Amino acid sequence: ATRALSVILFGVVLYEHKEVYWVCFFFCSWIKACQSFIGWYFFSTQIQVIEDDKANKGSEPFTTGVRGQAPPLVTTKFQVKDQGNASPRYIRCTAYNMPCNSDMAKQSQVPLAAVIKPLAPLPPDETPPYLVDHGESGPIRCNRCKAYMCPYMQFIEGGRRFQCGFCSCVTEVPPHYFQHLDHTGKRVDCYDRPELSMGSYEFMATVDYCKNNKIPQPPAFIFLIDVSYNAVKNGMVGIVCQELKTLLDYLPRENPDVESNIRVGFVTYNKVLHFYNVKASLAQPQMMVVSDVADMFVPLLDGFLVNVSESRVVIESLLDQIPEMFADTRETETVFGPVIQAGLEALKAADCAGKLFVFHSSLPIAEAPGKLKNREDKKLVGTDKEKSLFQPQVSFYNTLAKECVVQGCCVDLFLFPNQYVDVATLGVVPTSTGGSIYKYTYFQASSDQERFLNDLRRDVQKPMGFDAVMRVRTSTGIRATDFFGSFYMSNTTDVELAGLDCDKTVTVEFRHDDKLSEETGALMQCAVLYTSCSGQRRLRIHNMAVNCCSQLADLYRNCETDTVINFFAKYAYRSVLSSPIKNVRDSLVNQCAQILACYRKNCASPSSAGQVTKCMKLLPVYLNCVLKSDVLQPGADISLDDRAYLRQLVSTMDVSESHVFFYPRLLPLQKLDVESISLPVAVRDSEERLSRGGVYLLENGLNIFLWVGVNAQQELLQNIFGTPAFGQIDPNMTSLPALDNPFSKRLREIIESVRAQRSRYMKLMVVKQEDKLELIFKHFLVEDKSNNGGASYVDFLCHMHKEIRQLLS
Repeated sequence: ATRALSVILFGVVLYEHKEVYWVCFFFCSWIKACQSFIGWYFFSTQIQVIEDDKANKGSEPFTTGVRGQAPPLVTTKFQVKDQGNASPRYIRCTAYNMPCNSDMAKQSQVPLAAVIKPLAPLPPDETPPYLVDHGESGPIRCNRCKAYMCPYMQFIEGGRRFQCGFCSCVTEVPPHYFQHLDHTGKRVDCYDRPELSMGSYEFMATVDYCKNNKIPQPPAFIFLIDVSYNAVKNGMVGIVCQELKTLLDYLPRENPDVESNIRVGFVTYNKVLHFYNVKASLAQPQMMVVSDVADMFVPLLDGFLVNVSESRVVIESLLDQIPEMFADTRETETVFGPVIQAGLEALKAADCAGKLFVFHSSLPIAEAPGKLKNREDKKLVGTDKEKSLFQPQVSFYNTLAKECVVQGCCVDLFLFPNQYVDVATLGVVPTSTGGSIYKYTYFQASSDQERFLNDLRRDVQKPMGFDAVMRVRTSTGIRATDFFGSFYMSNTTDVELAGLDCDKTVTVEFRHDDKLSEETGALMQCAVLYTSCSGQRRLRIHNMAVNCCSQLADLYRNCETDTVINFFAKYAYRSVLSSPIKNVRDSLVNQCAQILACYRKNCASPSSAGQVTKCMKLLPVYLNCVLKSDVLQPGADISLDDRAYLRQLVSTMDVSESHVFFYPRLLPLQKLDVESISLPVAVRDSEERLSRGGVYLLENGLNIFLWVGVNAQQELLQNIFGTPAFGQIDPNMTSLPALDNPFSKRLREIIESVRAQRSRYMKLMVVKQEDKLELIFKHFLVEDKSNNGGASYVDFLCHMHKEIRQLLS
């Protein structure tokens, strides 16, 4: 279409204005040069690559036994069969062909990294990792590098010893673990032992792996509820208390038929803290007030952390009373630091790990440790001082976070702000302890309650580990050098997580410290030591083997674009803490240009300039989306808190979440096949793709938009909204009416299935064409030029062409 338009315009101009013939001639020559240089293939294949991958890789199971095999894209639905390498649901690499040496890696500029999601949930048709118990002797390990037994260990001397695949050290096989070898050199029990035949499995840890050589106590959940004026007025307090009465029956447990071991406690606060004794023997809950917030302590031990089933009556009485007790409060000031200190001290007193659920509404300006001031200053945006807006304004919370990690105290923060609350500072403890942040700006019970409650239910129920330590070991030649995510590191090798849930990822960057061999490839092993929700100490192991190559073409052929973009985004979002945003953006563009220039110079033949690899096809469109994101290209209507929130959110995203976050999915619905179980084929994120007579669904992992064209057919509107008139559609609705027709039923099924794929509940927003909400919707049409100056995809390609040409010349 673009070519045809160019030809038509050229013809019109030539006919009407012969004097500009040469201008048009040179313009068309330049377009042709761009086409041959970068390739028009770049411009039209984003959706096609996704659909081709679904067709080619979605029907057969993905078997992990082939080293260096790139998995299906995150947009493809597929089944995994573990045959010795970890499932891509657990580990995705930027490249499955790793350069043999550092010079080649530097030349290509392709980042070498893995996005690891240790506790990732699996679909029902896949088997979770097996639990292996070696008894009191514990897991078998290499004597030198301490790598755990895995399929890469080579047994020698008739099975009496094994050679480590990571460091080549030879270790004696313990007598109880000895087994004979077959004619191929494999143990005869190889396929009976998960650690010898599978990429992912768990070991039961011995007391040696426990703190102070003591078996850990079951973890605890503590709910800390802001009861200041704003929190009560917007309905948050009442909603939380009402929901907890039901939700406490669904605390995490390993066996659904057995009661959860997790104990619970309750605190409310404003300028002071109120602790509650909910011991089962009491007729009514007892409140104890701590007003000296400068020296926080827990005023009771017995009766604060209790078993839900034993104290059910007292807990329900408390949750009924809290909204009534504070219904007439006029207290507007809150504390925040002492709230976390209170939860931490309670876990210390109980000698257990756990999670704090903090429900908070305003900037903590009350006189107390961790007091903050309003530093919202939009004049700093775009200056060298902008980075200070992403940094915590006091060091208090960094110290507090470290103490929380030592105790295994994870913090999840639910924010309900009506104005600036300094997310950059309040988020320090959650993001350092493996916790999560949820933000509901201008919370209204009528429109936001559904999203909040779904997020809370999932957050309380989801599988997680406590007091976790993760280490990534690699074979000789490469090593893990950098880490991204929500965690704390007291040294250069151990990733410490007070809590690790099924949604969290840790991204690891690798660098060469020696040459690699094409014959042996490269190995990595992720080992996570954690306490389960039942109080067991366990080790979860994920192994990955990739190929090594000496040819750049092999490297580019097995790159994973979505993982590369995930890494680039996390690297850039962390860099804004220390560098001006312009420098961060320029660095991203430069690295992308170097990747494409290296590919063009060493891999692409002049006769097939358009035939680029899958990775190279999609890199420019996705990178432009990262550059246009609100953190790196802020608009006038994006708050500083929202930018800090998104920066922290992306740091733990897995590849499927970052894919849809940066390039939202746009589904046309006007020709929806109500009999099909598959989703409609997506279209590109551009206003050009929207038909005035159509209806489209757009999702980005945080929100769902239903865009309705002004000329949509009456029958279509009747089927969706129950009204034939465009003007009668209520733009404030957050859920579609349950109408008795196939179209309505199928559309609601699609919305629910899309929501089920994401870790956060997505609020539905109905956007009528030419309505004021359309500006928000168009913000997510990422191939178009944005109002805040972000380049369109076409303009960005032209800019990339210029950058690449300069590099090659």
